Amino acid sequence: MCTLLHSSRMLSTGGAARHTTGVPAGRGLPPESDEALRVLGAALLEELDGLADRLVVHVVAREPIYSELDMVDELRSAAYGNLERGVQVLAMQVPGGVDPADTSRHTGRLRARQGVPLESVMRAYRLGGRFIWEALLDLSRRRFDGRYDDALLDAASYVWRTNDGSSSVLVDAYRREELRLHTHDLSRRNILLDGLLEGRGGDPAFLRDAAAVLGLPTSGPMLCVVAPADAGEESLRGAPEALAACGVVSTFFVRPHDEVGLVALVNRSARAAVDALRPCVEGRVGVSPVIDGLAAVDTGYRMAETAARTLTAPGLAELDDRLPEALLVDSPTLMPRLVRVGLGKLMDLPAADRQTLLETLAELLACGGSPTHAAAALFCHRNTVIYRMRRIETATGRSIADPRDRLLLTLGLTAARMHSDG
Repeated sequence: MCTLLHSSRMLSTGGAARHTTGVPAGRGLPPESDEALRVLGAALLEELDGLADRLVVHVVAREPIYSELDMVDELRSAAYGNLERGVQVLAMQVPGGVDPADTSRHTGRLRARQGVPLESVMRAYRLGGRFIWEALLDLSRRRFDGRYDDALLDAASYVWRTNDGSSSVLVDAYRREELRLHTHDLSRRNILLDGLLEGRGGDPAFLRDAAAVLGLPTSGPMLCVVAPADAGEESLRGAPEALAACGVVSTFFVRPHDEVGLVALVNRSARAAVDALRPCVEGRVGVSPVIDGLAAVDTGYRMAETAARTLTAPGLAELDDRLPEALLVDSPTLMPRLVRVGLGKLMDLPAADRQTLLETLAELLACGGSPTHAAAALFCHRNTVIYRMRRIETATGRSIADPRDRLLLTLGLTAARMHSDG
């Protein structure tokens, strides 16, 4: 559809703008060409119904999106309005006080709201411009015996320049509306996420609204994913696409301090979703245990955020795999005390000596206190490990064979590593 912009509005105070002599200011056309546009335009205004009908048939045939969206009747109305305004501009008959670009601007905004692709809109718009041009030539030959053919050809560049101008108005209006809608949609999505994180999932009406806007089920197994924003770096890349590739529906939100993902498992396992996420990880990423639907997003967020904080380097942390570390990061004031109580004087040894004994302690704890297995893991003799174990027990005042002491040694070692890495 085409609204041809008139570069200089020549509007009379009495209604339609008309000029009977001379060249209208701003058109830059020879008198004969200006007369041709005014006369042929006025005649074409009488034939707009048929022109609009033919245009709609061609547009629908070339752009099936209008039929798919059940917009044919609305398309007919818009086609008539745009053709009318375009011809009024050529005939210098735009009503007084009317913006010649109004239909172009309205069409751009409306099509953006309707979700019609801009490419389809522009193809239809250009087709409308062609229909007007061909109709003007046809009128010159059919009703005026070709009298205006030459003058009309001299006006061709003006006609297409103004058509390009009106197309630019439509594109600008479309993109502005598209941006407004996108911004509004993002704002609403973020408001709903904030509500879920604040615990509003217990409100059935809010929950239904959130599910509809976010495109997720209200209930069923879900995961929450949190990636803290580390120094402005992106911690996750292509996560929604990677999850979609394995049949998992998700939605992600980029916020000032983190990125939050809600993953609806439906019939997929949590393991499949986590495995799909791993190649996307470029920073610290935490994953919650399975939660029951959107109502539990606040709990899932806290668990995933805690899991991410247990990491001191890029990686993916599942909370259930890092519960000791999670307990420690949520109790930062206890961490130095755990190091001192759990490891005692071992931490006062020279750095190289201390590091050797800490590595030995880690292997002993991993091997259930077995010097033989620890020696194999450390590539040294069993007697060497036994010697080191005695030194560890002397320095810490704890026995690796005692369950409670072993727990304190484990927590102390974990806290020491986290404190050192941090």
